[in-house]
Amino acid sequence: MQVKSRHHLRSDAVADLEDAAETQLGVSLDGDAYERVEFEDSDREVVLVDGQPQVAYFDEGPFLTVRGANAYDPERRVVTVDAGAVSFVSDGADVMRPGITEADEGIEAGDLVLVAEESHGKVLAVGRARVDGPEMLGDEGKVVDSLHHVGDELFGFTG
Repeated sequence: MQVKSRHHLRSDAVADLEDAAETQLGVSLDGDAYERVEFEDSDREVVLVDGQPQVAYFDEGPFLTVRGANAYDPERRVVTVDAGAVSFVSDGADVMRPGITEADEGIEAGDLVLVAEESHGKVLAVGRARVDGPEMLGDEGKVVDSLHHVGDELFGFTG
């Protein structure tokens, strides 16, 4: 990913970012330096928190990246998948109902969500919920569209 521009965020933008993370996921971002990065070949923008790509801008606004989610312990908007789904989700596949073992009941269709594996709780992907949290468990159907996952360009970006 070729960097087009980067600039430090103003204190009001940092406050908005921190509020969004707290509201959406129940996490408190903890950084001294916040830098917004734009790319030549992508519409996506990233915020480096102390040099690490921990937040990305999706259609709705800022949300934690996979790296950001693993740096904190999200309390909300988490969908947990079983071991059989890990390799698929890690490769960018959408999430299917049979692989889900647990989903936050507060998730609403259209929300950005974090997809974590059940054995260690590590986040593997960021996606968009197709259905509400209570409807995610079941035997068939796609319920989360993958937007960002371990191993993609954004995950590989080092700032």
